Amino acid sequence: MEGRANSPGEPRAWPTRSVLCRGCVEPLVFLANFALVLQGPVTTQYMWHRFSADLGYNGSRHRDSCSNHSVDPIAQEVETLTSHWTLYMNVGGFLVGLFSSTLLGAWSDCVGRRPLLVLASLGLLLQTVLSIFVVQLHLHIGYLVLGRILCALLGDFSGLLAASFASVADVSSSRTRTIRMALLEACIGVAGMLASFIGGFLLQEQVYVNPFWLALAVLTVMTLYAAFCFGETVKERTPTRLFTLRHHRSVIQLYVTQAPEKSRKHLALYSLAIFVMITVHLGAQDILTLYELSAPLCWDSRLISYGSAAQQLPYLTSLLGLRLLQYCLADTWVAEIGLVFNILGMMVFAFATITPLMFTGYGLLFLSLVVTPIIRAKLSRLVRQSEQGALFSALACVNGLAMLMASGIFNSLYPATLNLMKGFPFLLGAGLLFIPAILMGILERDNHCPEFQEFSQSP
Repeated sequence: MEGRANSPGEPRAWPTRSVLCRGCVEPLVFLANFALVLQGPVTTQYMWHRFSADLGYNGSRHRDSCSNHSVDPIAQEVETLTSHWTLYMNVGGFLVGLFSSTLLGAWSDCVGRRPLLVLASLGLLLQTVLSIFVVQLHLHIGYLVLGRILCALLGDFSGLLAASFASVADVSSSRTRTIRMALLEACIGVAGMLASFIGGFLLQEQVYVNPFWLALAVLTVMTLYAAFCFGETVKERTPTRLFTLRHHRSVIQLYVTQAPEKSRKHLALYSLAIFVMITVHLGAQDILTLYELSAPLCWDSRLISYGSAAQQLPYLTSLLGLRLLQYCLADTWVAEIGLVFNILGMMVFAFATITPLMFTGYGLLFLSLVVTPIIRAKLSRLVRQSEQGALFSALACVNGLAMLMASGIFNSLYPATLNLMKGFPFLLGAGLLFIPAILMGILERDNHCPEFQEFSQSP
C-alpha cells in the first residue's frame, strides 16, 4: 500500500515520507553510473586494442614504448579509428534517443516514473550483454553500436536521469530542489570514482571482459530495484497509451504555448546554457582517454583509472562547494564561479604534456559541476508540477543533442588537429564555456525584474 484511501470529499493525500523511503532514486543513479563508468574507458581501450591488433601496432599503451615522440602513422590510424567508432556509437544513440526520450519522459507524467526507470534499466542491461558477446566472441565492433542503439530505444541513461530528476522535483520543495539535484549528481560522481578504481584493478592483466561481467551484475540489481523497490512519486496516475503524438506535443508545448514571456524566454536560454555546458563536458570526456593513452603522456591502465576517478571527483566536490557557497552567494554566482574553474581546467588540459599537469587540470575542475544542478533546479521552477516529466525529457533530448554535437565536434576535431595542436579541442571547449557564463549573467539580471514569474509551487 502506498497510502491510505481518501474519502470522496477529502483532498487526495500523498505519503511523502514513504516515497522518500521506498522511492529513493539515488541508488538507481548510483548503480547505473557505476556500471557505465566501469564500461566506458574499458570500451575505448578494447577498441584501441582491437584496432592495434588488426593493424599490427604493438606499441599502444606502455610507457616504455613512448620514448620516441615522433608521430607514428599506424598509431595515428588507431587513434582515428577509435575516435570515429566512438562517434558512430554516440550518433546512433542520439538518433534513436531523440525519439524515445521525449516519448517516454512525457509518458511518465501520466503513468508514473517507475515504468521509465524499469525500461531504461533493461536497456542498459541489454547493452552490457552485447558488449560481453563482442569481447568474448571477438564479434565485429559494429555490434557495440547496435547495443548502444537498443539501449537508447529503451530510454538509455538519459531517460533514467530524466525520470530521476523528475522524481526529485515531485517530492522536493522549491527551496531545497537545487541541493537535492546536486545530491543526485553527487551520487553519479561517487559511483564513477568507485567504478574507476575497480575498473583499473580489473584491467591489470588486460582481461577486458571482467568489468563487463561486474557491470552486468550491478545492472541486474538495479533493474530489480527499479521494478520492486522504487516508490512512485507521481500523485495522480492515469493509464495512457505509450505510442501517441500527445507525448511529443507536450514537450514542444513547453517552449511554444502561450505563457508569461519571461518564463518561456528563461526556459529557452537556460536550455541553451545547459546544452553548451553538456557539449563541452561530454566532448572532453570522449577524447580524454585517447589523449592520455597516446604520446606524450602514454598512460597505462592504472593511470587511466586514476584519471577517470579524477573526472568523477567534481561531482562530490561540487556538491560540497555548492552547499557552502549557498550561504553567502546566490545560485547564479555559484554557477559563474564553477564556469571559471571549468575554463581554467580545459586550458590546462590543452597544454598538458606531463602527468602532473594533467592532474592539475583535473584539480581545477573541482567546482565545474555546480552549474548543471543549478540550471536544472531553475528550469524545474519554470514549469507546472504536471510538466516535470516533459521538461526533463526535453532536457534528455538536449543531452542527446549535446552528445551528438560533442562527438561530431571533438571526435572529428581531435584526429584532424593531431599534427597541429593535439590539445586544441580543449581550447575550443574553454571558449565555448563563455556562452553559458554570459547567459547566466543576463538571466540573473532579468530575475530581479518584478514581472518575472515562476510556475512551480512547493509540493
